[in-house]
Amino acid sequence: MIDLYGFRLNVGIVIANNEQKLFWGKRMNQKSWQFPQGGIKHGEKLEDAMYRELHEEVGLKPEDVEIISQTQNWLTYKLPPYLIRKNKQPICIGQRQKWFLLKIASSDSAINLTECAKPEFDYWKWVDYWYPIHNVVSFKRQVYKNVLNEFRSKIN
Repeated sequence: MIDLYGFRLNVGIVIANNEQKLFWGKRMNQKSWQFPQGGIKHGEKLEDAMYRELHEEVGLKPEDVEIISQTQNWLTYKLPPYLIRKNKQPICIGQRQKWFLLKIASSDSAINLTECAKPEFDYWKWVDYWYPIHNVVSFKRQVYKNVLNEFRSKIN
């Protein structure tokens, strides 16, 4: 769903384990890494979109995680011009996201990157809390910084 300003409405997911490490996924057939995220369907509630994306991208179910927090505000980033598909209508210029902080309640073996027909990730690992800020693509960096700063006090 794309809003009036050209931003795709989206949920982002930060998954933490008991050691305060974060799930970090490598995009399928790419060199880039990121947190799970995905679009919100028309009429879909935020939490429902988050659980759907969590299952599609990471294979986790609601009983595998605990919701710790969500961002107070929507966060946006613009795509670099070379990633904007000008031949698609409506044109999407970036993403407007609501982020969730989850704590994994299951073992790592519950993570299954091939749960859906078109997997988003082909590899994953647990990383130190601040690692993603320095290792995500540059146009997402400020959003990641804002998200991690907002969630920092809630990760215990």
